[in-house]
Amino acid sequence: MRVSETEDENTEAPEKKSLFKRMKEGLTRSTRAMSDGVTGIFTRRKLDGETLQDLEDLLVTSDLGLDVAVEITEAVAKDRYDKEVSPEEVRTILAEEVARILKPVEYPFRVDAAKKPFITLVVGVNGAGKTTTIGKIASKTKAEGKSVMLAAGDTFRAAAIEQLAVWGERVGAPVVTTKVGGDSAGLAYEAVERAQQEGTDLLMIDTAGRLQNKTDLMAELEKVIRVIRKLDETAPHATLLVIDATTGQNALNQVEVFTKIAGVTGLVMTKLDGTARGGILVAIARKYGLPVHMIGVGEGIDDLQGFSAEGFAKALTGA
Repeated sequence: MRVSETEDENTEAPEKKSLFKRMKEGLTRSTRAMSDGVTGIFTRRKLDGETLQDLEDLLVTSDLGLDVAVEITEAVAKDRYDKEVSPEEVRTILAEEVARILKPVEYPFRVDAAKKPFITLVVGVNGAGKTTTIGKIASKTKAEGKSVMLAAGDTFRAAAIEQLAVWGERVGAPVVTTKVGGDSAGLAYEAVERAQQEGTDLLMIDTAGRLQNKTDLMAELEKVIRVIRKLDETAPHATLLVIDATTGQNALNQVEVFTKIAGVTGLVMTKLDGTARGGILVAIARKYGLPVHMIGVGEGIDDLQGFSAEGFAKALTGA
């Protein structure tokens, strides 16, 4: 039932606050590393060459990347050189600069109603959290009143097939499966055909993530895409890359490889609650400029959140 506009306004603020709180709590390790580092550098010290070098080193070790570290350090130094600067002031500047870099890639994941089914390919290395991410997106999409179908295209791992089946049962979404070691392209074709027949709003196709054998992976993903285009020449309508934040700098390589192989259209970063390396998202945004749809800061369904550049920047820097 649709509530009144007044009730909407009253309920919106607490929800946003709780989302930010969850993000902040999830990013605790990254926040602590950066915030404590800033406090250590800027407590009762003037802004000089040494403090700026220390700040640049802190940002590099926080996985923001050298280019971003230099850029932000220069922003901190502007009009403040040889003056005392408080840790709070520095954290505020860091948050503003990080938000400025991330704002252009803040982009919600939307199911286009004009494309039915909205075919979404989900790619990423094994262990990044692809299957769980699919389940959580499916749950959120179902909660919006849309129909969802899942396809267990990571046919080489029995656990991935079983896990997706569990998610399908949990959220009330049909799951198209095949035997372990079965043809993933054939499965994708069957899933698209069925989703078209049933008028499904969102079809999410899980894929293998054996990055150690790029040639086989490339051939497999190319075949999946080629086959589903026989049924819908505009598919896939979205290709989401799921990245594990704990991999740090290796995440940059994953973005490059999967973008070349599968034409990634957007990112989901998981496991930000388990690492102090959340800054890697800033480095990825600056280097590749791909839309960031969601971030994962915990195990629960609600811990997969729509990405907010400002919220992430404040949580990361402790501002």
